[in-house]
Amino acid sequence: MTPCTAFLALGSNLGDRRRHLARGMQALESRGPRASRCSSLYLTEPVGGPPQEWFLNQVVGVETTLTPEQLLDVCLETESALGRVRGERHGPRTLDVDLLLYGDEVRRTPALCLPHPRLHERLFVLVPLDEIAPEARHPLFGMTAHELLARRTSGMRVVAHDALSREAS
Repeated sequence: MTPCTAFLALGSNLGDRRRHLARGMQALESRGPRASRCSSLYLTEPVGGPPQEWFLNQVVGVETTLTPEQLLDVCLETESALGRVRGERHGPRTLDVDLLLYGDEVRRTPALCLPHPRLHERLFVLVPLDEIAPEARHPLFGMTAHELLARRTSGMRVVAHDALSREAS
């Protein structure tokens, strides 16, 4: 199979968030996908669910020969390996890995929706995706990540983690 570029969103809001993201990426790569582009880290407000800590988020472009379904399985296995327990919807988690885009594939099955059904609504995904792949095109809307981001007029706060660290020093 010819390698395909896919984009994954990683997030964590429990424990050592930075370490969970790094270990998550290592675990993903040990299962096949190879990171080709990694965004900066961003702090984002949690959406819905119980009161909880802010998330540390990142978007990663990967090259893979896995099918979309296989890649989704790898994402779920990685979450589980890093201690993710699926309890309350939108609750805190050690690691969350979402499959955002897989080339220009469109899938709507009970197990897999491509592109991610809320990709265009989520600043915590659009900001880092625009950073590493502003030209990445949403296959249903025909718009690039940059164009989708430009259309967003409100949403939760997304703060570059490094910028926050510089402000504190």
